[in-house]
Amino acid sequence: MSAGDDAAPAATRLPTAAGSDGASISREDEGRAEFYALLARLWYASPDQALLSAIVAADEIVGAGEQTALAESWRELQAAAAVIAPEGAAREYESLFVGTGKAEITLYASHYVTETAKERVLVALRDELCELGLARADDVHEPEDHFAALCEIMRHLIVSDAADAALQRQRKFFTRFISPAYNPLVEQVFISGDAGLYRSVARLTKAFLDLEAAALEML
Repeated sequence: MSAGDDAAPAATRLPTAAGSDGASISREDEGRAEFYALLARLWYASPDQALLSAIVAADEIVGAGEQTALAESWRELQAAAAVIAPEGAAREYESLFVGTGKAEITLYASHYVTETAKERVLVALRDELCELGLARADDVHEPEDHFAALCEIMRHLIVSDAADAALQRQRKFFTRFISPAYNPLVEQVFISGDAGLYRSVARLTKAFLDLEAAALEML
């Protein structure tokens, strides 16, 4: 299930395409890209009714072994989406990630590295985006290390090039920018007393990115 381009939140406006050379990506990579698109949408803003309904109506994930956690977390998210209204989701997102003054939980990846490395993370990320020919859109004010933006960039890397070398680019980006942030981020959501729907989002995020980490590590 795809969140759709209209919902794309990232610090960049990224195209959805098959491969930059016109070759179609595999069904597995298409599925990966759609997961990243959905996560980008959910972490950027609370889901509206259309997205909640789409999650509830989507096919069940059938998984065993290493896929079990993903299948279970997807069912949990579907159940949570079925019983929450958009207004409730918006209040939860606001409470967790916006708030008044300092947010309870930050969505910026540089927060989850050592203090001395924060600036280096942003510099390295901006250099990486420059190499990829990407830049923050003029109407986007969040720093490039917003977790939703990182997920959207991974989606772009998957759909833009089906060549073997692209997998190494994906591995490099994931290892450098997503891997250090996602476990600390979801752990903060897990322990928050205000998390309901987003506890399910966090579980899905961890299950999917754990699989990604294992798969990319084998390259």
